[in-house]
Amino acid sequence: VQLQASGGGLVQAGGSLRLSCAASGRTFSGYVMGWFRQAPGKEREFVAAIGWSAGSTTYTDSVKGRFTISRDNAKNSLYLQMNSLKPEDTAVYYCAVDPGLIATMRGGRAAYWGQGTQVTVSS
Repeated sequence: VQLQASGGGLVQAGGSLRLSCAASGRTFSGYVMGWFRQAPGKEREFVAAIGWSAGSTTYTDSVKGRFTISRDNAKNSLYLQMNSLKPEDTAVYYCAVDPGLIATMRGGRAAYWGQGTQVTVSS
């Protein structure tokens, strides 16, 4: 299984970025997909997750109303639209996939992890 994240970069506060994650290597039918991030000197934290049908989403409180998670099952792809970015959003962002429940991923666990993509928000 491979998860390839992309779309990171340097943006000014208030700006937007769209992260993408391409999944390959198996069928992800029924899998939950999500995003995590890790800032320098801090532990990795959950950001957002989405269920297979895309009808269920969950976000950490700090990004609610600013970030939107979505997926395209036909393309085995995951996205994170990030608007109104703040300097505290600066981190390496990781995509992840898990066959379990959204609650499992929100708890920090995932079966498969991608490499990170750096997001830097300048003030």
